[in-house]
Amino acid sequence: MAAGAWTVYSNAALEMTQAVFNLATDTYFMILATNSYVPAPDADFQYSNVSTNEVATGGGYTVGGVKLTSQTDTRATSTVTFTAANVTWASFTATFRYGVIVRSANGTGLAAADKLLCYSDLGGGSSITGGGGTLIIQPNTSGIFTVTHNP
Repeated sequence: MAAGAWTVYSNAALEMTQAVFNLATDTYFMILATNSYVPAPDADFQYSNVSTNEVATGGGYTVGGVKLTSQTDTRATSTVTFTAANVTWASFTATFRYGVIVRSANGTGLAAADKLLCYSDLGGGSSITGGGGTLIIQPNTSGIFTVTHNP
């Protein structure tokens, strides 16, 4: 499944300008959240803001999500693009709606105060239930998000 647009949390945008986030070298996890999560991109800023609505362990999913791999932070002319490899869950039967990318401070898992980077409404307004096969989320063919400026 190809993810649609990703929304960057406002705190993450601010903290990118303050060198808190390093898109090329920090460790990020993608978690899945249920339809109960109501994204508040101007207010949500840490994992604890979404963790109570994360998909529970079971049905091919483990709380804490999957670590992103092959992440890149590249520039082409006046556009910077952040992307990563597809994220995969095997034998997936859980129900979810959102993909949320979280920066791991310790690099090995998620803690309540870990910072939210961005989210996508993968269900397009409704929940999705896996049918027992492999769930593959392609972050976005043109990058998870881009930042464009006018030089």
